[in-house]
Amino acid sequence: MLDVRPMTLEGRVARLEPLSQEHAAGLFAAASDPSIWPYMPEDPSASLDAMSGWIERSLEARARGTDLPFAIRWRATGEIAGSTRYLNIAARDRGLEIGWTWLSATARRTALNTECKYLLLRHAFERLGAIRVQLKTDRRNEVSQRAIARLGAVREGVLRKHMIYPNGYQRDSVMYSITDEEWPEVKARLEGMLGEGVPSAM
Repeated sequence: MLDVRPMTLEGRVARLEPLSQEHAAGLFAAASDPSIWPYMPEDPSASLDAMSGWIERSLEARARGTDLPFAIRWRATGEIAGSTRYLNIAARDRGLEIGWTWLSATARRTALNTECKYLLLRHAFERLGAIRVQLKTDRRNEVSQRAIARLGAVREGVLRKHMIYPNGYQRDSVMYSITDEEWPEVKARLEGMLGEGVPSAM
């Protein structure tokens, strides 16, 4: 059984904090780039109230035990850079998903996202005892697919018409996973990508 509880994960450049309404203003500022949202199932960037509502729904999912959302903060400056989460938590089956990841324009294509994935994967496999971590993305989002493959995740296939967006679009989702047997190799790969910036275990 996975016992997934709110916790803070800290690396060299990133700090992942349990999401709260205190993060609303920082997240709203980080969310202003419209290129973040075309492939996401919801866009809370329209106003501070919209962001607060998104946070509230995220916290409701945490209370149900299905999600554990985080705010991502730059350690050096304290600035909020975006959000990510564990979701689709299957405690009995010892599996979960990493997703709902979005970053400000200045944080993309930096070490921040790689380190966030590293921290979340390491915690899932080494602290929680997960045997499977999955990731998924919109079939249209080829940049995201390349980024997930670069982590070392295995492409499992496509779930057709998997999600309906608020605008009515019927999304196909590309599914990836990493298992506990694969984690040592993926860990070494990520540590190689992070180089001297590899965060120590907390």
